[in-house]
Amino acid sequence: MALSGIFLILFLIVHAGLNACIWANDGGVMFNKAAHFMGANVVPRVLEIGLFVFFLIHIIQGLVLEIQNRSKRGKGYAVKMGNRGSAWNSRAMGILGALVLIFLAVHLSDFWYPSRFGGLTNMYIDTATNQIVPAGTLGGKEYHDLYGEMLHQFTSYPWIIILYEVGVIALFWHLVHGFQSSFRTLGLTNHKYIGLIKGTGIVYSVIICLAFMLMPLSFYFGWIQ
Repeated sequence: MALSGIFLILFLIVHAGLNACIWANDGGVMFNKAAHFMGANVVPRVLEIGLFVFFLIHIIQGLVLEIQNRSKRGKGYAVKMGNRGSAWNSRAMGILGALVLIFLAVHLSDFWYPSRFGGLTNMYIDTATNQIVPAGTLGGKEYHDLYGEMLHQFTSYPWIIILYEVGVIALFWHLVHGFQSSFRTLGLTNHKYIGLIKGTGIVYSVIICLAFMLMPLSFYFGWIQ
């Protein structure tokens, strides 16, 4: 669980960095070229397969641990400890994980599936000037317009934005506990450095999740075009 969690933590850095290309505000040129690179080269595609494997391992192992934890204690504590015993998000990792899973399913359906199996319109970018050009223009290279799909989804369906915001909030609390928990499980911390690990996890979770929350809002409110 810890190893798959750390792998996914590293993946989120790459994913957030790639998606941050939308803020170049160039009509999607930088973002679509970056997305094309990730989808058209062998190494990223192999890593993508590994990513799905780690996702499945993390989800299945999470379900197993949740069932084990519930089965080991059929009766609750006589005195409820609340947050004095453990943080609420550590006790709600199963629920938070389920919310993230729903968010992930919608995200894959909206963007990953059409980008891999068809359904996106195309954009043509001049290889010399990096400008968007009409189809058939000499020097124009064809790219899937994933940026245009994001623009359409996030400006046409407010419920998707709400789902994304709720999903990212759940991801934030999942990461706050999961970050430090993964390192502790692997024995990569001690009492001297646990504060540093927890602090790093909080900063990481804030930056990553704030970036993801701002992306749909940037399209919806017209901060980028």
